Amino acid sequence: MVTTGETTGTAGQGAAPGSGQVLVASNRGPVSYSPAADGSGGLTARRGGGGLVSGLSALGAEAGTWVCAALGEGDREAARRAAASGGTGLLDRTDTGGQAVRMLDIPAETFHAAYNGIANSVLWFVHHMLYQTPLEPVYDAAFEADWAHYERYNQAFADALAEEAAPGAAVLVQDYHLTLVPGLLRERRPDLRIGHFSHTPWAPVAGFRILPDPVARQVLLGMLGGDRAAFLTWRWAEAFAACCQTVLGAEVTDRGTELHLTHEGRTTRIGVHGLGADAGFLRERAHRPDVDERLAALRAQVGGRRTIVRVDRTELSKNIVRGLLAYRRLLTERPEWHDRVVHIAFAYPSRQDLAVYREYTAEVSRLAEEINSAFGTDTWTPVVLHVKDDFARSLAAYRMADVALVNPIRDGMNLVAKEIPVVSERGCALVLSREAGACAELGDDALVINPYDIAGTAHALHRALTMPQDERAERSKRLAAAATALPPQSWFLAQLKALRE
Repeated sequence: MVTTGETTGTAGQGAAPGSGQVLVASNRGPVSYSPAADGSGGLTARRGGGGLVSGLSALGAEAGTWVCAALGEGDREAARRAAASGGTGLLDRTDTGGQAVRMLDIPAETFHAAYNGIANSVLWFVHHMLYQTPLEPVYDAAFEADWAHYERYNQAFADALAEEAAPGAAVLVQDYHLTLVPGLLRERRPDLRIGHFSHTPWAPVAGFRILPDPVARQVLLGMLGGDRAAFLTWRWAEAFAACCQTVLGAEVTDRGTELHLTHEGRTTRIGVHGLGADAGFLRERAHRPDVDERLAALRAQVGGRRTIVRVDRTELSKNIVRGLLAYRRLLTERPEWHDRVVHIAFAYPSRQDLAVYREYTAEVSRLAEEINSAFGTDTWTPVVLHVKDDFARSLAAYRMADVALVNPIRDGMNLVAKEIPVVSERGCALVLSREAGACAELGDDALVINPYDIAGTAHALHRALTMPQDERAERSKRLAAAATALPPQSWFLAQLKALRE
């Protein structure tokens, strides 16, 4: 086996044909950099986790280069130093846990336009159906300029992958940031096995066609340039197939475990891999001293009251505001819960460089304060809101959850819905949006809601709070089993196995 992380050059110089090498491409890589606190001019590396890190670590000698973008100035400086050092142009492996990582120093203007202007402000909005269509979107000259940058951003990834990949290597491209990469890479390296995985929902045909027709075609053709495209649920896979059929005239064939899409004489396979929670990691991490410390603080704050827990980023699709409105309705219509329940709401800031996200985060805080002002007493704070990211504190809340509220407008999967039942100490009732991908796997044992329905959500919260302990424990046990059926490492390896077949 050849690890091309040791070479750069076209077609992975020195690699044997049919190499078992695996490369990953994603916007965010497994490590990020910030200036050293001592002012020395050095850089401090911070490693991340997740399914891709876990999956690549299982490959051993097959693990090739992870290609990612520099997200900030610290990353850019690390990428420049790697490029200037001669040799491979890879980041220092002591920073990456031994993984070969090539971080692309894409011009800041191009990155910003591609990431914020297109990926997060157009494609994300289309797939999560977030547009207020009387006013938006407006596809004007500014959009066209941003789209040109998105094309250049995807081209930079395709060029880097073409240079890094050994002959016959497998390349797993991740998510909506890189929809054009499979087709661009196919043009450069037809010998490769190319897969694309979507971590978001996929829009229905009517929603997808909000995109300008040429852009809609370009996105679909880009993804069909791979050998295989995969999704978190069949709902999203079938929506993608319907878009290809309607927009491109592709032929769709159901092969049982896969769909086959044929367009202009070429077939792309479509599959599904539902990402599960990493039970071993969660349970071990949830009982470390820092979590115990935060758990004690939360229990002191909550007292002996029941808890409704949510943990989200202040992402528009997470529907935090309607969750708070439903909790307010519960307290209004069910006064028996006054001083008997606390809503622990962790809403960690997301994409604060976009005005609409800053405004949404402010509205979450305003509404929480309004509920506390209307219902709170000297000894009872109805909403405990935290807006500073703290993973240990999230795990502490998981442990004490009686009810988990997961009510997204749309969500590709939603791992929080899977993580809380795994960690909850007394077993929890799960109130779950029917628009979350996780509902396909957890719906039988959750209390399923329409995320737009405030009254229905409030009623589900009451049902969850009054659920008998033995029923709650049994449901929670089944939820945890379903949630961990395909842990991150298995999820990654299943994609790879299917791509190689």
